Amino acid sequence: AKDGDIVFFGAGKRQMVEESMGALRIKVGHDMGAVAAGWAPLWVVDFPMFEKAGDGSWTALHHPFTSPSCTPEELEANPGSALSRAYDMVLNGTELGGGSIRIHDQAMQRAVFRVLGIEAEEAEEKFGFLLQALKFGAPPHGGLAFGLDRLVMLMTGAQSIRDVIAFPKTQSAACVMTDAPGTVDAKALRELNIRLREQKAQSAE
Repeated sequence: AKDGDIVFFGAGKRQMVEESMGALRIKVGHDMGAVAAGWAPLWVVDFPMFEKAGDGSWTALHHPFTSPSCTPEELEANPGSALSRAYDMVLNGTELGGGSIRIHDQAMQRAVFRVLGIEAEEAEEKFGFLLQALKFGAPPHGGLAFGLDRLVMLMTGAQSIRDVIAFPKTQSAACVMTDAPGTVDAKALRELNIRLREQKAQSAE
């Protein structure tokens, strides 16, 4: 650094610092006209499989059904170094979509549960159907989900996805395009075995 330069730095938890400094970098880049023109797509890969929670336990960074890129033994021996087989497609700094390869091996799924502190009994109670299915074998499988609205936002130069989304929702989850949610007639409610009850207003004392 030379006289007249400015240096930014952050201190605190790693994720907070990385997010805040990253946002600052983008802001300065736009303000200084340092963002190159054109399309710059890229894949983001090699996400960490786990992260530490405040109490020191491990939590799944994506979800506990994402396949790690190591063996079950390596996973349990060093969870902090395990990478997941997850991936994101990013265009000009905006995430367009993401996905992952799912766990298709029972031993691996059980190992992930153990790392997350889910004991065998709890795993059987909550995910027994999955563990039993994996016992009979499953092919490797995965996918990718794209956000069309995000792509349209970039193509039109909009600043927010709200400017291009086809059926925007308000904060109360109402749709101004279709007037949803709407009223439901009594016949439809009977077919679904649903009954509506009006909440009585509490009297002021």
